[in-house]
Amino acid sequence: MEPVQTTTVSPTGVERPRTGERIIATINRDPLTAPRAVRNDAILAACTAALAVVLALLVDGRRPDALGWTLLLAAHVPLAWRRRRPLPVLLLVAAAVAPYHALDNHHGAPVPATMVVLYTVAATSTPRRTLLIGTVVIGTTLTMNALTNPDGFVELVRITGWVVAVLFLGVDVRFYRQYVAGIVERAERAERTREEEARRRVAEERLRIARDLHDLLAHSITLIGVQTSVAAHVLAADPERLDRGAVAKALDDIAGTCRTARGELRTTLEVLRDNGGTEEARGPLAGLDGLPDLVEAARLAGARVDHSVRAAGPVPPAVGAAAYRLVQEALTNAVRHAGPEPAVRLDLREEDGTLHLSVTDDGTGPTPGGTPGFGLVGMRERARSVGGTLDAGPRAGGGFQVTATLPLTTTATREGVAG
Repeated sequence: MEPVQTTTVSPTGVERPRTGERIIATINRDPLTAPRAVRNDAILAACTAALAVVLALLVDGRRPDALGWTLLLAAHVPLAWRRRRPLPVLLLVAAAVAPYHALDNHHGAPVPATMVVLYTVAATSTPRRTLLIGTVVIGTTLTMNALTNPDGFVELVRITGWVVAVLFLGVDVRFYRQYVAGIVERAERAERTREEEARRRVAEERLRIARDLHDLLAHSITLIGVQTSVAAHVLAADPERLDRGAVAKALDDIAGTCRTARGELRTTLEVLRDNGGTEEARGPLAGLDGLPDLVEAARLAGARVDHSVRAAGPVPPAVGAAAYRLVQEALTNAVRHAGPEPAVRLDLREEDGTLHLSVTDDGTGPTPGGTPGFGLVGMRERARSVGGTLDAGPRAGGGFQVTATLPLTTTATREGVAG
């Protein structure tokens, strides 16, 4: 029958650790950083002194005289600071114990205090220092025993054995604490790594959502602005001969753009609301099959778009989504900055396992001195997210050009990175 394990519950309902757990925690704790060390060591010194008095009174041997009692009790006082100053405490204890033994007082009474201080030094010092201290203590013990009890060979072996055993115990405890501290440190390091990885993933997800929102809103708002300008122009051009069909078409285009933007915005917001952050929650990623819609939207906004898409086979979803967003942003910039009715050339082809993308226009480009936006930064981030590169800038013969290379290899197309 297995023993029943019981736990202690405090009056506040908090479960207290078991006695064994508290003992193990005390052993594992670094003695140099333990809380309330002086108080606990003072209690230990008092208990050790009481034990020494009992041994001096009840065990056979020569009882100490007044000076002997003074030296015996004085040897226990430094134990209250044994963990704070192990070596000075050892010297103070030895300074009181050596004349105590030299006066041939009860030799067993100060043994507990001596063993406590030796254990403390071994548990807090380096092995080399412990070996040196052990050699000095044993040598001093041999000398004192030869002077006070030259025929006590058995006693000499017993004392030497106890000294060596206590020193080995202290060294073993020291190594055990270092081992436990190493385990704890590795666990903490692993936890920090997990936290850093979680923060990195959150930052990447925020950047991804920021890029999606920028691409979506910039594209949609630009198209709506252009289409609204067309409707306003039709209304103001000749009020007496109002082209109701053109106005209705412009308003239908605006409504269609709003519906498309609302659908994409809903997909993006679903990612924010999803707690698990799974890939399925993002919905289907836009890909190369959505490029004709982008071209048609740019044409409705007044751009003269000529496009060529040549992809030999299926493109990984992440690369397709990246290409879609890059084309969307490039066309949006052309509509916004290239002037009225710009000529835009879109060329996308697959060659040697790489998707090559180029969008050029013959417009005037962004207004000099204007406030820089996040479009080009987001485009470069999106290309890098699938292992690609992007270049953008004015052309030598006028206009603006965006070129990108997106590898189709598996290592560079992590699902959803460019979503």
